[in-house]
Amino acid sequence: MIRRLFLTVLFLIVVAAVAAGGGWLWFSKQISRDGPHAMDEVVLIPPGSHIQAIATTLVERGIIRSDLLFRLASRLSKADRALKSGEFRIPARASVTGVLDVLTRGETVARTFTIPEGLTVAEALEIVAKADGLMGPLPAPPDEGRLLPETYRYAYYDTKVQAVRRMEQAMDAALAKAWAGRDEGLPLNSLTEALILASIVEKETGVKAERARVAGVFLNRLRKGMKLQSDPTVIYGITEGKAPLGRDLTRADLDTPTPWNTYAVKGLPPTPIANPGLAAIDAVLHPEATKDLYFVADGTGGHAFAETLQGHNRNVAKWRKIQRNGK
Repeated sequence: MIRRLFLTVLFLIVVAAVAAGGGWLWFSKQISRDGPHAMDEVVLIPPGSHIQAIATTLVERGIIRSDLLFRLASRLSKADRALKSGEFRIPARASVTGVLDVLTRGETVARTFTIPEGLTVAEALEIVAKADGLMGPLPAPPDEGRLLPETYRYAYYDTKVQAVRRMEQAMDAALAKAWAGRDEGLPLNSLTEALILASIVEKETGVKAERARVAGVFLNRLRKGMKLQSDPTVIYGITEGKAPLGRDLTRADLDTPTPWNTYAVKGLPPTPIANPGLAAIDAVLHPEATKDLYFVADGTGGHAFAETLQGHNRNVAKWRKIQRNGK
């Protein structure tokens, strides 16, 4: 009797073990099998999402078949404690374990926005404001010229404040490095003065080959105590960088004094007039050695340079003829 009872109990234990083993094998197979989605899928996991909400989203998107299997797999593997928020790209046919791997590694989809050279802070912040996936309000506008033109990477759910701070930090680092390697003898007393002049060079020319020469002209004028007479500074004094002027400059504009009007005031304006790129900064800190004091548009997108006022007047006459013929 006892022997029969023992054999019965042993048999039940073996059956239970086999059943458990079979169940585990079935479970392992289910969470390792290919997922139902035939293409890569991008999914958003908001910060603070509960495992149930994540599983429901994945089922609704057709990425997994069973929210129960996903929740069990995540808890048994302790992945539920390491799931990240963000925007994730789930590979086609990813298994449950594959999906968990993506969500725990935290490698989010890389998004980008680009700030072109020569934009004002107001214009740059408009781009940040429209960047899809950046959260929250914009910070207070930084000082003019303090955002480095560049292509920036960000992740969904990053904040606009974080993005702008990165842009400020990038300019601080780039400017400090450039200033440390500047040419000797420049008539610039500070890093800020270099930034101001670089912003003027940035707005004066988009021709790579002549940036250093344009910078040389302005530096020569500073050495001689001459007014810079830069049209873009006049425009900034009118608009304060908030919008394009939308029309040609007039003689009245040139004669209207503002702190930025370098036809009216000597030396540099009080602030940058735009966010200069690295090339403009480099041109100011490593200018072309030249005796030029003047330049004017030459009709090709570049400029004609002159050492004397007489030579400059001839270049201006040529430019005005080009303008008349073009009308």
